[in-house]
Amino acid sequence: MKRAHESSRTGSVTRSAIAVALALILTGANAAPAIEIANPALFEKSVAAAAEAANQYGLLDDPEVQERVNRIGYEVAYHANFDRYPFTFAVVDTPIPNAFALPAGQIFVTKGMLDLGLSDDMLATLLGHEIAHVTSEHFLKQKKRAARLNMWSSLLGVGLLAASASDRDDGYVGPYGYTRDQSPTEAAAQAVLVGGMAITELVMRSYSREHEDESDEEGQRFAAAAGYDPNALSLLMAKMGERIPQSKAYGYWQTHPFFDSRVQAATARGRYLATLDAAPGEEIEAYRQATQKSLLDFAANPSKRLKRAGPPESTSVPPALRFLNTMALNAWPAGQAAESLRLERLHELRDRELERLATSRDYGSLTAAYRHAMETVRALEPDSPFLAVLSQELAELRRQSEELYGQSIGILDRGVFETPFLEAFLSNYPDSPRASKVALLLGTAYSRLGRETDAVENFLKAWESEPAGEIAEDGDSPAAAAQRGLHNLTPVLTRLGSLQHLALQERDPELGERAEDRLRKLAGSYDDITSGSEYLERFPDGPHADEVEERLNQLADLLYKEMVIYQDLGDAAKAIARANQILTHAPLSPTARRLSDERLEEELDA
Repeated sequence: MKRAHESSRTGSVTRSAIAVALALILTGANAAPAIEIANPALFEKSVAAAAEAANQYGLLDDPEVQERVNRIGYEVAYHANFDRYPFTFAVVDTPIPNAFALPAGQIFVTKGMLDLGLSDDMLATLLGHEIAHVTSEHFLKQKKRAARLNMWSSLLGVGLLAASASDRDDGYVGPYGYTRDQSPTEAAAQAVLVGGMAITELVMRSYSREHEDESDEEGQRFAAAAGYDPNALSLLMAKMGERIPQSKAYGYWQTHPFFDSRVQAATARGRYLATLDAAPGEEIEAYRQATQKSLLDFAANPSKRLKRAGPPESTSVPPALRFLNTMALNAWPAGQAAESLRLERLHELRDRELERLATSRDYGSLTAAYRHAMETVRALEPDSPFLAVLSQELAELRRQSEELYGQSIGILDRGVFETPFLEAFLSNYPDSPRASKVALLLGTAYSRLGRETDAVENFLKAWESEPAGEIAEDGDSPAAAAQRGLHNLTPVLTRLGSLQHLALQERDPELGERAEDRLRKLAGSYDDITSGSEYLERFPDGPHADEVEERLNQLADLLYKEMVIYQDLGDAAKAIARANQILTHAPLSPTARRLSDERLEEELDA
């Protein structure tokens, strides 16, 4: 029997914790059993790897998408009858289509995978597959290989840190108290230490065909038990086969084997698996609350190692604990515990801003975070007393910001200020009559600093502050000056994405032609791999995408050759820095595939 209409599922999360408890008492249903963490040491390592993956790729800033994945994920996980670890679900902001699970229940789906247009049934079978990897403990079969790979990452990190010490200047601090940027070697060291375990775990996901078949079967069964169509797994694979080239260079196929036989097996199983009735909403809610409690209990009493996961000098929440808190909020977004988590996060943001100089505090971003939290709580629990707390704190922040406006105007009039002041002014007072002037000043400052993308963005803000037909070419308004600034900047721009943006605008055809001419010359000959990567991310179907990608692959190959030279010279730091550039900015290139394959071969031969 098919599950109830979609709206009945999306509305379930809006019930309060009290309503859930009453429903359980009245119906005589048993509360969800506590989820005990069977192996705390393994859970710590798995959470640390998950936090590194979240930091490296970034969690998608789209609450609706995150909640959809969590809703379906917990509906499916509930029917796995697994209580050794709490499941968590997150969407990472990377265009590469993929999904993966870490040993102790942390499951990730990429934005690229969701962008394929998955139905709820497809997503349920996908998440069921990853859940099955955890419940079947497939990671144990990979344990020996994992130890080798983690040792490899750790040794590289230690070697890079040692090398970075000789690269570092003698603690140079700028005239306004800003520290000098870290050296390239230091940056590479940090990248390896932050991303090492996450990359290791992703590489490990090349499960055997036997494990994949088992996860397909179990995942279909879990999805069917949750009320989803198990036949969607074969539809999902067909969609991926159409949209993702079946090459190991492409996301999903880096972590899962080719699937011809899997499609056939999934189709055969789907014929004999019945789609059952969905579990009552209060049971899923109780399960999500039990998951949240398990995560918060662990976060409240973590080991010393987990506490020290952040930089020693940092007073902020360590990444692993931050990840646990975020997942606890995702697990159950309503109720007192969720409100405490939201308030803790807001206070961390607030305290960080209040440490800055008063006129450089970004009240705009801070008040936006408060408003978003209020909207979320209001949608979940309109009568929550927590709304009054947020409203009171928000009013105080607005008062502080308004009191500083006159002082900020005085600083502008004196003409002596730094870039952080301009950034804060534009965020705090976007409707100020001075906003276009500040945007112009920021565009000029960024162009001098070589921050081309930011320069173009702010020149455009100033330019678009006046209707195109009202800007006098010889005028001295911010809009006219910004338009001239764009004309002067375009012939020397090197950021392909900014040039494409200007080429596509229609306010000034002459400027568009200049930008297009410049872009046409650079698309196949640019030298900065980050510029090509940014272009493809912003304009994946842009008119110069093919040329840009071809050049990106060439640059990746050049970096690989440099990496080999530095390996031969014994300079591990520079070799790894180039490997990191390839994997970060050209992850779909043939060179990235070659790099990954060679590393795997070395580890398998070890």
